[in-house]
Amino acid sequence: MDTLHTFSVLHSERGMRLDLFLATRLQDFGLSREKVKQAIKAGNVYLDGVVSTSPKEGVYADATIVIRLPEVNTSLVPEMGDLPILYRDKHLAIVNKPAGLTVHPCPSCLEGTLAHRLVAHFPELAGLEGARPGIVHRLDKDTSGLVVVALTEKSRLALTEMFAERTIHKEYLTLVQGVPRNATGVIEASIGRHPVVKTKMAVTEGGKFAKTEWRVLYADPQKRFSVLAVTIHTGRTHQIRVHMTHLGHPLWGDAVYTTPPVVNGKRLLAPLAPLPPLRPLCPARQMLHAWKLAFDHPLAQGSEGPLRVDISAPPPQDFTDFLQCLMLPPLRVVITGLPGSGKSALLQSFAARGIAVLSADTVVAALYQQGGAGQYILRARFGNRFVPHPDAPVDKALLGAAMQESVTLRREIENLLHPLVKQALEDFWEQQTALGGGSAAEIPLYLEAGFARVDVEKDNRSASYQSQGASHSRWGVQGTRGASHTELLHHPIIIGVQASSAVRGARLAARGWTAETIANIESWQWAEEEKMGACDYVIENNGTEAELAHAGQCLWEQIESARAGQARELLRGMLEEGEGREALLY
Repeated sequence: MDTLHTFSVLHSERGMRLDLFLATRLQDFGLSREKVKQAIKAGNVYLDGVVSTSPKEGVYADATIVIRLPEVNTSLVPEMGDLPILYRDKHLAIVNKPAGLTVHPCPSCLEGTLAHRLVAHFPELAGLEGARPGIVHRLDKDTSGLVVVALTEKSRLALTEMFAERTIHKEYLTLVQGVPRNATGVIEASIGRHPVVKTKMAVTEGGKFAKTEWRVLYADPQKRFSVLAVTIHTGRTHQIRVHMTHLGHPLWGDAVYTTPPVVNGKRLLAPLAPLPPLRPLCPARQMLHAWKLAFDHPLAQGSEGPLRVDISAPPPQDFTDFLQCLMLPPLRVVITGLPGSGKSALLQSFAARGIAVLSADTVVAALYQQGGAGQYILRARFGNRFVPHPDAPVDKALLGAAMQESVTLRREIENLLHPLVKQALEDFWEQQTALGGGSAAEIPLYLEAGFARVDVEKDNRSASYQSQGASHSRWGVQGTRGASHTELLHHPIIIGVQASSAVRGARLAARGWTAETIANIESWQWAEEEKMGACDYVIENNGTEAELAHAGQCLWEQIESARAGQARELLRGMLEEGEGREALLY
């Protein structure tokens, strides 16, 4: 049914253009001057009963003007779908758009858009014209986050003007590759159509002015990624994506503006060279989320003026899952302990579960082979004493006996060989990090060789893990060093394997070790209490190998769970510190 509006021209209004008169009178109804012109030209305006089709016609005092407004309905067919509504009043609403949802219909997407869902959730939008009722701004299809929706024509006009004048504060959360040099920054670079790839935008001299401001909320210690809060002062297409790529920090998952490099014949999923990629995976969309909106309500009043609208939306699950994945490097474990404690058995149990493993004994054995670095160094230093012939391996029995006899000689040889073992360990960890899996290394002298900096006297020895369950009665696991967030996430976890001296002695005797050999080899290491006190976790191993394997599996799972918790705490702290408010992730 058509709607009629009737007005009488006041003496103060005489001489006004017809379109201006009606637009002024109809402003409370949210009808724009352009729509008034369209109504006049369509023959829907009557001046003292006579149709007037000229918007420029002047009105005169005491004239009666009638405008007939046909009922309009959007052509959109309502479609139900997930659409979190975070704010709503009679004028406007704010919704949290899921990633993968196009904002309004276009030739390539005629249905299944945010506009279709809006009409289903807000029936009042059916009275607005066009294929995008209520839409006053937009987000890219694969960008998630906050969208303001006008529920009336009047609010549409007001919000459109506010967006044009940049009085609505919008802030985005994004995950970029690498870490910017500075903690905050502003980029002002014009953006226009890409000169070659017309479907892309680019920083160009002939483009439109664009300004983006950013600050770092979290920087990866290894400089592989960072989380930024980004504010745009202009609204160019793909502005954040283009500007961050221009700065050398493209968004994770942005297939349009990121070209994965080729390394060793394989295309990586992120340009992180020379650092290895953290995981052989990449998110399915650009990691960009519109997480904050703040503005003065254009049509509602608060106690002290315009109602202040300040809305935040947590990043969606795919964003936080991928960020936690990046913040949680593959677990690296070092196994250490005195001879006969069961270090090798624990390592083998990890290998049986598919965990990559490395043994220092295996590394040393390779170094001693003909052509190995250890064989070359020992022959260069001691001549034929331990390497009888250039083509022969190191005589391990002869070398071991000499090291037991002379502390000075032992220390010299350790100083020669330990750097080679450490390098092999670092190469192993780098390879496993690139592959994305956890790894374990058995290094008996890890602490004594100085591979880890540990101040035994100053360590916080609060328990960080306790085993539970009656089935664990023959072994125990105890955390002996309170590890910080960074230690848990980015540094190796040291597991000490401990057994009673009687149990260890029996195991070593079965290998043919004499009491004198056991005493000599143990003298090369820290005292057991000191050694175990420097470990992050300790497994008591006085039982069977099956029990040890079970203890190792439980401990691995507990450590992974603890690290996941630490990653969540880092996420929480990152947003709390960055925003000075409660965490938005929960």
